[in-house]
Amino acid sequence: MIVLGTTVFLVLFGLVMVLSSSSIVSSQSNDGDFFAIFLRQGLYALVAIPIMLSIARLPARFWRRWARVAVMLGLGLQLLVFIGLGYEYGGNQNWISIGGFTAQPSEFLKLALIVWLGTVLADRADAFTDWTSLVVPAVPVSLVAIGMVLLGQDLGTASIMIAIVLGALFYAGAPLRRLAAMAGVVAVGGVLFALSSSSRSSRIDVWLNGCRPEDYEGSCWQVVHGTWALGSGGVFGVGLGNSAAKWSWLPHAETDFIFAVIGEELGMVGASVVLLLFVVLTIGLVRLIRSHRDPFSRIVTGGVLIWIVGQAFVNVAVVLGLIPVLGVPLPLISVGGSALIASLLAIGVVLSLARSAEAREARTE
Repeated sequence: MIVLGTTVFLVLFGLVMVLSSSSIVSSQSNDGDFFAIFLRQGLYALVAIPIMLSIARLPARFWRRWARVAVMLGLGLQLLVFIGLGYEYGGNQNWISIGGFTAQPSEFLKLALIVWLGTVLADRADAFTDWTSLVVPAVPVSLVAIGMVLLGQDLGTASIMIAIVLGALFYAGAPLRRLAAMAGVVAVGGVLFALSSSSRSSRIDVWLNGCRPEDYEGSCWQVVHGTWALGSGGVFGVGLGNSAAKWSWLPHAETDFIFAVIGEELGMVGASVVLLLFVVLTIGLVRLIRSHRDPFSRIVTGGVLIWIVGQAFVNVAVVLGLIPVLGVPLPLISVGGSALIASLLAIGVVLSLARSAEAREARTE
């Protein structure tokens, strides 16, 4: 299957790039151990891939049955960020630490929200006759989830979650005119929220007006060094492992800006291959969406498409300077155990729905 093969290839490719991009920061933060971050990410992949394959064998009705419980658990985990277990990383209060293990609950909340939206919207797929039927109950619960993430100042994750909600409504058959109105309101709110923070507003200013000399060591540093890294790779790159940017020049080279390291080491060819892989993943997911007759399966698969592929292209757009820095990782490739596990769980759910659909078709023939 296209979706499974492309996903596994992206994860394996990601591990190679994690080994390269994280080696210096790993050595600096782990007493000279160049491989600590890579080994940890490899362990996450080793655990998550079998889980993905296992849940792919579950029937579609399992996800509908447990959707409400899942979203409540997701909201509960996100609440832990604010009641003593949470800590700040990268300016965001969106992480928890338990017994030496860290996690980002919002990654799992994304998946829970998608499955829950699929459940409640599938029952209303033919009933979007007015604003009430469109908004209730999907939007209030979604706003609670997104609001909790915004309370932690994580605009990037919140933006992806908003896109997921709008995408789920689209795949549920909501009128485009009303979706456009909702998107307009969200856009205005997003701009106001971004301007409420000096760090976020300075990123927007740099994006709109370019870098001033006084901004170089502040808002411009990551953007400029990301551009230099991406551009210095040329057509074929400087060679795997030979990045100069990862030597403390490019912040978050192994996470939010790993695509810049890919472009530096593997050149335009390597960067284009990554983009092509996400296009192939898009094609595979769209084919599944079009094949689903069940609204629930269509909405959930569409939500996962918006999440993983949409976030991938947002990440790339940030590195290319097309949009301001948002702080979202490159799915399936960047360092991050929570993000990798949640993404693979989401693909497992998609495969589960596809398998259930094939089984139903086989029974009717």
